[in-house]
Amino acid sequence: MKILGIETSCDETAAAVVEDGKRLLSNVVASSMDLHVQYGGVVPEIAARSHIEAITPVIEQALEQSSCSWDDIDAIAVTYGAGLGGCLLVGVMTARTLAITKKKPLYAINHVEAHVYVNFLTETALPGYALPQNQPVFPLLSLIVSGGHSQLVLFRDHFDYTLLGQTGDDAIGEAFDKVAKILGLPYPGGPSITKAAVDGDPYAFEFPKAKLAAKYDYSFSGPKTAVLRAVQKLCDKPHDFPSFKLTELLADAQKADVAASFQRIAVETVVDKTILAFEEFSPKSVVIGGGVAASPELRRQLADRLLIPIEYTDMKLCTDNGAMIATLACFKMQLGQPTADPYSLEIEPNLSM
Repeated sequence: MKILGIETSCDETAAAVVEDGKRLLSNVVASSMDLHVQYGGVVPEIAARSHIEAITPVIEQALEQSSCSWDDIDAIAVTYGAGLGGCLLVGVMTARTLAITKKKPLYAINHVEAHVYVNFLTETALPGYALPQNQPVFPLLSLIVSGGHSQLVLFRDHFDYTLLGQTGDDAIGEAFDKVAKILGLPYPGGPSITKAAVDGDPYAFEFPKAKLAAKYDYSFSGPKTAVLRAVQKLCDKPHDFPSFKLTELLADAQKADVAASFQRIAVETVVDKTILAFEEFSPKSVVIGGGVAASPELRRQLADRLLIPIEYTDMKLCTDNGAMIATLACFKMQLGQPTADPYSLEIEPNLSM
């Protein structure tokens, strides 16, 4: 079984071919991130136009890299939510057209759920990938952390899951972006803060962790605001002083300390909840997914605190990619999940798990 996965939910135009839900045959990603850096975040209109330009060459390259013709492809899968409306539309309309013209079954994929399934990839002949040796085993606890999502999900089996908790405000990746902006660090914020934190003291500042009534929910607005207040205090400025003017008043050492301290608290926030859920539900496997899953600090904290071994997928598969879409579709096909109608599939930008 070979499935072509297409992903265009944000600023990556991606396509990949996956075989039998475990073997990565190709993975092609064209990112428009460089176009968004000057704006400090993704501009939906620019991202959508970039998808239009890149989608056909990316799909063709994914087929070529996998040594597959259209005759070899058993189905097409595409992200239909969650994501930016204009971006999703490019991928869905492309997939619908291909499904009709190539006479292939079409699978509609939940982007957030797919971040979990990329951890099922264990084999590839592609150079430069370090994949887990074993597929996760159910029951499975998954932490999904990215610029748009922060969720903790318990999977009892394929397609049988419970959302335990999620953020009530900023996603963790969004909080990293906003703190990076305060510190004058480049977008995207996660990698920038990780780089700055290397030279900082993670205990220089004791930023707060939000205490919520819901056991497994998160909040990052408090720690983010605490960073702003701490930086204003460092610069001897009042609370109404514009945040974008603070960076020029900070020394590099101060930026490093703030970055390291915020990174520690933000990661501890999601790891604390993950450990709490692990102790309550005793899953056989724990996986992480989403762009923030590439964070070395997150990987370190989880490995240190979990009572079972945890395997991480390659960092290149943490950010948005077509491989995760194709992998989830493989399991949908294997287990007889319904296909989508290529003549009527619509996008769902606010889709949740």
